[in-house]
Amino acid sequence: MTNTIRVSCDRKNLRVIRTFVTETLAPIHLSEITLNQIILAVDEICANLIIHANKEDSNQFLTLTIEYDKRQLVFKLLDQGKAFEQANYREPNIQENIRQGKKGGVGVALVNRIMDKVEYFAEAGTNICIMQKHVN
Repeated sequence: MTNTIRVSCDRKNLRVIRTFVTETLAPIHLSEITLNQIILAVDEICANLIIHANKEDSNQFLTLTIEYDKRQLVFKLLDQGKAFEQANYREPNIQENIRQGKKGGVGVALVNRIMDKVEYFAEAGTNICIMQKHVN
């Protein structure tokens, strides 16, 4: 099955995206914990695209496609904002951030822990993020 949504880069659309993910994945019957982790991961990446890559410009759009079967979920995000430079990313020390009371800056690290595979690349001016999660 495949399902796609396209929304403007407005922070209010994060709720729309969370609802889309929840409804799309409902037929799979994931555990509540797994479903909430996946929603968190997709929300983190979408928030980064909306807030950081596209500066909350509602004239910009992101597209989320979810493909799934009994064994795997694939989330593909497309946008034309500032690209995430994975090569420059340094994973934060989450325990240290918690100890220091820092807020933010751990979203990509969480996504990397939740998903089985996360890729970022660009094609013809479009940034692409693909996240994969294996399910039973």
